[in-house]
Amino acid sequence: MQLRFGIRTKLLLSILAILLISYSTLIYSTMKTMSASLRTEVDRNLETNLTYARSQYRDRANVINYSLLQPATAPVVQGHVASGDRKWLNDRLKQVHRVLPSLDILLMLDGKKRILAGIDTTSYDEELYLPGILDQAMAGKGVVSSTEILPAATLCQAGAKRYCEQESNAEAMVNTVVVPVLGQGGSVLGCFVAAEILNNQATLPTDLQEVSGNDVEVSITQRDLRIASSLPATLRDASTLSPKVIDVLERGEVYRGETRIGSRNYETVIDPILNSRGEFVGSISVAVAMERFRGTKRENLGNILASAFIGILCSFGLAFLASRHLTRPLRQLAASASKIEQGDLDQRVEGHQKDEVGMLASSFNKMVQALKERDSIINRKTNDLQELNEQLERMVDERTSALVMEMGRLEAVLTSLAEAVLVTDLDNRVVLFNPAAQQLFGMVPHRVVGQPIEQVCELVGFTPLLERIKELAQPERGGGTKEELTVKGKRLHVYLSSLSDEVGNFAGIVISIRDVTVEQQVDRMKTEFISTVSHELKTPLTSIKGSLQLLLTRSKWLTDTERQLLTVCFRNTQRLIRLISEILDISGIESGGMVFKFKPVSIGELTVYAVEEIKSYAMGRDITIVNTVGEHLPMVYGDSDRLIQVITNLLSNAVKFSPEGKVVMVSAEQEGNYVVVSVADKGRVIQWSDRDKLFKKFQQIECQERGKVGGTGLGLAICKEIVERHHGRIFYTAAQERGNTFSFTVPIIGETDAKG
Repeated sequence: MQLRFGIRTKLLLSILAILLISYSTLIYSTMKTMSASLRTEVDRNLETNLTYARSQYRDRANVINYSLLQPATAPVVQGHVASGDRKWLNDRLKQVHRVLPSLDILLMLDGKKRILAGIDTTSYDEELYLPGILDQAMAGKGVVSSTEILPAATLCQAGAKRYCEQESNAEAMVNTVVVPVLGQGGSVLGCFVAAEILNNQATLPTDLQEVSGNDVEVSITQRDLRIASSLPATLRDASTLSPKVIDVLERGEVYRGETRIGSRNYETVIDPILNSRGEFVGSISVAVAMERFRGTKRENLGNILASAFIGILCSFGLAFLASRHLTRPLRQLAASASKIEQGDLDQRVEGHQKDEVGMLASSFNKMVQALKERDSIINRKTNDLQELNEQLERMVDERTSALVMEMGRLEAVLTSLAEAVLVTDLDNRVVLFNPAAQQLFGMVPHRVVGQPIEQVCELVGFTPLLERIKELAQPERGGGTKEELTVKGKRLHVYLSSLSDEVGNFAGIVISIRDVTVEQQVDRMKTEFISTVSHELKTPLTSIKGSLQLLLTRSKWLTDTERQLLTVCFRNTQRLIRLISEILDISGIESGGMVFKFKPVSIGELTVYAVEEIKSYAMGRDITIVNTVGEHLPMVYGDSDRLIQVITNLLSNAVKFSPEGKVVMVSAEQEGNYVVVSVADKGRVIQWSDRDKLFKKFQQIECQERGKVGGTGLGLAICKEIVERHHGRIFYTAAQERGNTFSFTVPIIGETDAKG
């Protein structure tokens, strides 16, 4: 059974979820803020107590400093120090000790660091060993105070009698002050040495605790040993600092962290104490108990959670009432909509609210009225639609019959085609294989239809077409292409074209195959026949030309009419010989019988020869030939006779198709590794429909001004073959207004060509 929730339940759950998320976010942010505030308060408390403990510790040395500074600067003291008056100095030191009873050591040294006077000392005239602090004070001539760790022997020598009985390796941490006594000239006469043995000051942390409170614990350590602490005796460990803490303090850094002492958790800060040489000798630590802060945190958390719980209950009650009030009209709308679904369009909803619900009720009533009107309209239109449907069915039947007829015609056309046709579908599987294809490949349709085109191509030897088929299947490589193949001794022309659906996507490929083996054989026989006939005709025509030329030059008795007739015969004989030569040239080039003699030649000289050869023909048509080819061009590598033939043919065509009185321009320039030779005329521009005939055999272009000009249509085809044998290209360019330009390229001679 699927659980279904009403809109009221969903609304109530949504409001409740929003409230829970809001209160959770509020509680989380409040706890974060409270934790940060407590953390700040703990840090501030630690810093304040540490500053106070550090100042109290240092103030003891300052009190000694100020107490000794006055006698050290008194002239009477300076005089007794200079004279070495031990008795007077001892009395004076006792007076000072009464003022500073906390001092464990109080000495007067002379300028050589020897004990001159002191309290509780008997080591007079012995040098006191205090490395670092004595040297700094006497060398700097100023007061120096520091905390030092002194061995028991030094302490015994200085007057601390109880250390005379200690072991030789015993030590004590001493708060030491050295005040030098200077003479009139600034020389060091001696110095006061005062010291407090901190190991004897066990009550110092307790004194500090009285100010800070019971939640603060203060301790002083000598290296890692606690020598004074406000903790009870049962909680004082012999070793309180771990190697990790010692490592931090030895670097002169303050250590912060949490620790547990007894049953209480403390936040601790430990400040290192360094001697006069900057070496770690001990520390002063302050620990603040965390119970008070954590109790405050728990109390605040309880208050927050209680407030949140009460707020959620109140919000839930308000959300319940609001959802019930808002969903009542919506349930009425749902009930009415259900009845309308069953077909009762007379339902109406009463809405008196002036809010969105009232607007919804009004819109609902309007919608029902519109539905009722549209239902009546739909009923009226249904009959009309049925009639139209019947007409449509009749039209579909007629169109289907016509389509079947068209399909029959298309099948008849494909069946009667002499060319083989294959058609593939979207997946490149063969769907059509006409009888001409069956006869060409010798395969029945059931072995081909439905097979992939790749498999069919492998069976019939069309594997070179696979790459083209793959390209046509690409969306951006549509269109068609033409290929020539030789399969099983047959010369085939293959046309491939892609099919597209109504949206332009690839839908298949049409492959049309034409067997041109017989056509090429007939064409070759025709070419051989023309070549043979041309050879047979050229010999007698040459004899006729020579005879006519002899008659024209040596027969003085000819009448004007006879000479005119002979001239016509001579000119037509020349024309026939030229036409036969062109036929023989194209036949020789196609058969490979024409021999090319390549050598370095000058394109300027070749142009001069060609212009001279065509000059008489141009003068007869009043055409001026301008040769702008200079001698600065590099040598080219080619057959001079054949290149002259190309230039002559281009000049002949330019003169032939130019109006009388115009100019034909011959030019050449270097482009990269080629020399480009161009022949430009001022004739009418060749039409686009005629440009495909250029450079093809037996194709002639009609001139609108002169009609159809005589010739074989082989001149440009011969030029194309000759230029391509020189590894160049020939091309046509039309002028913007009037004129045509034919150009061809010839490679510049290279080092390899020159050596050859």
